[in-house]
Amino acid sequence: MAENLELQISTTYDPKDIEKKWSQFWLEHDFFQAGKDLSKPPYSVVIPPPNVTGMLHIGHALDFTLQDIIVRMKRMQGYDTLWLPGTDHAGIATQAKVEAKLRQEGISRHELGREKFLEHVWEWKEKYANRIHEQWAKLGLSLDYSRERFTLDEGLSKAVRKVFVSLYEKGLIYRGEYIINWDPEARTALSDIEVEYKEIKGALYHMRYPLKDGSGYIVVATTRPETMLGDTAVAVHPEDKRYQHLIGKTVVLPIVGREIPIIADEYVDREFGSGAVKITPAHDPNDFEIGLRHNLPRILVMDEAGRMNENAGKYQGLDRFECRKQIVKDLQEQGVLFKIEEHIHSVGHSQRTGAVIEPYLSTQWFVKMKPLAEQAIKRQKSGNGVQFVPERFEKIYLNWIENVRDWCISRQLWWGHRIPAWYCENCGETIVSMEDPTTCTSCGHDHLKQDEDVLDTWFSSALWPFSTMGWPEKTADLNRYYPTNLLVTGYDIIFFWVARMIFTALEFTGENPFKEVYIHGLVRDSEGRKMSKSLGNGIDPIEVIEQYGADALRFMISTGSTPGQDLRFHFERVEAARNFANKIWNASRFTIMNLGDFKIEDMDLSGPLTTADHWILHRLNETIKDVTRLLDQYDFGEAGRILTHFIWDEFCDWYIELSKLSLYGDDETAKKTTKSVLTYVLDHTLRLLHPYMPFITEEIWQHLPHEGESISVAKWPEYRKEFVNEQAAKEMTLLMEVIRSVRNIRAEVNVPLSKKVQLIIKPTNEENKAVLNKGIRYIERFCNPETLEISTNVEPPEKAMSAVVTGAEIYLPLAGLIDIEQEMKRLEKELEILNFEVERVQKKLSNSGFISKAPADVVAKEREKEKDYLEKREKVLTRIQELKG
Repeated sequence: MAENLELQISTTYDPKDIEKKWSQFWLEHDFFQAGKDLSKPPYSVVIPPPNVTGMLHIGHALDFTLQDIIVRMKRMQGYDTLWLPGTDHAGIATQAKVEAKLRQEGISRHELGREKFLEHVWEWKEKYANRIHEQWAKLGLSLDYSRERFTLDEGLSKAVRKVFVSLYEKGLIYRGEYIINWDPEARTALSDIEVEYKEIKGALYHMRYPLKDGSGYIVVATTRPETMLGDTAVAVHPEDKRYQHLIGKTVVLPIVGREIPIIADEYVDREFGSGAVKITPAHDPNDFEIGLRHNLPRILVMDEAGRMNENAGKYQGLDRFECRKQIVKDLQEQGVLFKIEEHIHSVGHSQRTGAVIEPYLSTQWFVKMKPLAEQAIKRQKSGNGVQFVPERFEKIYLNWIENVRDWCISRQLWWGHRIPAWYCENCGETIVSMEDPTTCTSCGHDHLKQDEDVLDTWFSSALWPFSTMGWPEKTADLNRYYPTNLLVTGYDIIFFWVARMIFTALEFTGENPFKEVYIHGLVRDSEGRKMSKSLGNGIDPIEVIEQYGADALRFMISTGSTPGQDLRFHFERVEAARNFANKIWNASRFTIMNLGDFKIEDMDLSGPLTTADHWILHRLNETIKDVTRLLDQYDFGEAGRILTHFIWDEFCDWYIELSKLSLYGDDETAKKTTKSVLTYVLDHTLRLLHPYMPFITEEIWQHLPHEGESISVAKWPEYRKEFVNEQAAKEMTLLMEVIRSVRNIRAEVNVPLSKKVQLIIKPTNEENKAVLNKGIRYIERFCNPETLEISTNVEPPEKAMSAVVTGAEIYLPLAGLIDIEQEMKRLEKELEILNFEVERVQKKLSNSGFISKAPADVVAKEREKEKDYLEKREKVLTRIQELKG
């Protein structure tokens, strides 16, 4: 330890000065690299890989901070801890960003071609992966960068191919024509869970389809009249008596002139609209199923951009919504469309681009999910599944996998894992293999063409816990760190990611990918709104760090979180966290400045300890036990609250003040003991706080007498039975209550601490009297009495300010404390003002006109004022009675 430590720790805490320094220090010393000591038990976490689409957002900051808290604690507890970092290529999102950038430069990807375009995307990836690295460092994350992975790494790509080929050979991956969710803006398929449904104010269009035999018409209703151009039937319920005579007949499709049958199908809802529905198998998923049952043709009337195609006749080339307007106009003119009703309905939107989804008939690749789901369901229900925290999310997970649909995994993109399927241009054979084929396995021809599509991003992400460990190779890391211990993620991607990781892990490794999954909520703005570009309410974590420091941000978002619940972001709470950091800094600086040449070898807690010493060690012990238990339960908020209370209220506000009695005294033995206690308590408190606030704790710890290179690898505090001292805790509670009450009385009558007072304390019994006498120097230090009487027989003075605490009565005689006459005048004047305010506000609230016309929040404010004025008046009346005696 260096000499003159007090000269090295600055007078004020400036995060910018220390955060960059310690980030570099940790990385240079490889403190976070796993596998250095294989005698330690392993503990592993894989980071949910952020997309290389841009900057990290505040949700990432929450997710990563919570993981870092657990990882740092486990490392300090003696585990061989692996926190594996990585990034996701994020197919649609990244390609969209790069295409938008190229458009600004007047270039399209089609002009560049696949190979050149991908060069641009790789450049983008490198740029933003580096930015993510910088942001991780600014947040102070203890990641093992030696094992960093990317979803398009060679090793991960091999894992992806292995899974695809294996599932294909098992018949669990297939290619087929099916109705999928189509994003006309990104021009790609989306899986069901990439679609966000929003309530939209639309219309229900009622149309008359004429019967071919001229005997009348049948009325159908639709929200999408432009799709009628692809109708191939009209369906009614087989038991609907209104239409039984029409089943089997034919109608003529208006505008198109095509003859289509009237069919019966139990899917039809007799109560909706007219009870008859148009069937468009190529543009509606339910109609597609009906079409399969009735062998109906499928007519696609739009192209990939959402424009009407050659099957739309005169509407060809129109955007789908422009076509809707035109077709409605034409149908009205022909008398076919006779009624339009306002209709609120749920419409799917792309989570990626925000475009309205088009149900679209397309040839795509799919995973059969039911067989994979069955083993996951069986495992979960047998009690051998993944442990969800909070438990309620297990039901949500099970409900989804029990009703899972096949997963469309192909995407019409260039950025991603290209589907390992080749088509023989000679015989039409499909070849799926681990190695790129050169000839057709069926006819031997060498004219092979690889599928143009890539896999859904979530396909590779689903393998993340084991592909990052080297699977399908049997690596040392896979053997040691898999299954992982914990996954931390938001509830919004349980279906996207958590469920799929469990499916693939069980199928390919036979084990759960992680033992526990901790589900947190989303970070919302201070009003509870979701953060979005349109609202302009997004929070940039780096800007917050620049202003308040990473420790303040980390402490605020981690302690503000409740398992599974959303978190509201308040800058006032970040400010409070920064103030907390300042409090720790100042208390630590006081300690360091008073240590002098005290060394770690001088540490001695066996000497005579004061009541305050015993109490603070006891309370530290309790705090260690509670914080460790709560962090093991992932209750970050409550653990943070307990830590804050101990550091701020007990260590800083009480023990440090009490320690001055010894530090500034003449007893060298007492000084040494106090320095030992101060150093020990501060050291262990910093260790408890380190996972939350790594930078400030490292900086202070390095200035304390210590062993080891870094607090990040220092031993986690442990509960010590020898420090248990309930008696000291009981004694200090009484002493603190007495001191607090005297200070409150002083504040009430505006008597500063510098002014000496008469103080009388009447303990309830001899035991409490002994405690108060034993702690008399604490009372004298904090209460500054001119005279102090502690007696069980004392008679309470007639005119005195008083307080009652558990174990004692406290009296401060008014004589000499205040000018009673002046105080009475002041209080009577205050009473007069309060009487006026109470009368005014009650008059207002008794006015029925005001109550009925004023906004609810205005009325509520007036009621609050009334309550406040009444409480203040009651206190003043009590004070006047006390002064009158």
